[in-house]
Amino acid sequence: MKAAVIVFPGSNRERDMARALRQANGRAPDMIWSNDHDLPAGTDLVVLPGGFSYGDYLRCGAIAGRAPIMDAVRAFAAGGGLVLGVCNGFQILCESGLLPGVLMRNANLRFVCRTQHVRVERADTSFTSGYAKGQAIKVAIAHGEGNYEADEATIERLEGEGRVAFRYCDAKGRVGGVANPNGSRNDIAGIYSERYNVLGLMPHPENFIDPLVGGTDGRALFASLAAA
Repeated sequence: MKAAVIVFPGSNRERDMARALRQANGRAPDMIWSNDHDLPAGTDLVVLPGGFSYGDYLRCGAIAGRAPIMDAVRAFAAGGGLVLGVCNGFQILCESGLLPGVLMRNANLRFVCRTQHVRVERADTSFTSGYAKGQAIKVAIAHGEGNYEADEATIERLEGEGRVAFRYCDAKGRVGGVANPNGSRNDIAGIYSERYNVLGLMPHPENFIDPLVGGTDGRALFASLAAA
């Protein structure tokens, strides 16, 4: 798998992402600057990492969504290429029009940084084949604007088409209440595009690939991508 990680001014998780991809794939990704206009030839996967692109001015991801490289990312996704956006990357995917909805301020108006369980809603995609449907996995969250919102028609479409990828839950897979860290609609932690080739999620699977830091539940996502 030939992966490309897009680096914006203010990105801070690109090296964590590169390590996770290299562990799963045995190959380091290309690091692509946001002002570039083209992706490397033969790219299989594009990743938008976490951080605070352009200092989160205007809205989180708003400036990055209009960076020169995003035209190439949109064309890549339109051709069926796999795109993964994590945390700020999810925000950028929404701001660039690759995913619907918006990530708003957390309901309690506080930054949250902790371990968090999410439930895998389907295991038949290029991103989740290494999991079981309904499996509760432990990952990390670190965000101030992770509260996913969309209009009612969009929420109904996401739910009806099975495009909710992950939901916040407790260790037993139960959703709702205190298991939701940010007030996200329907406990949504991640969503797919219409063709299931673009995934945006707020939690950080790349931070849970080593037992030394508390768990390895994130490994299966990257292994799924390598297998795909």
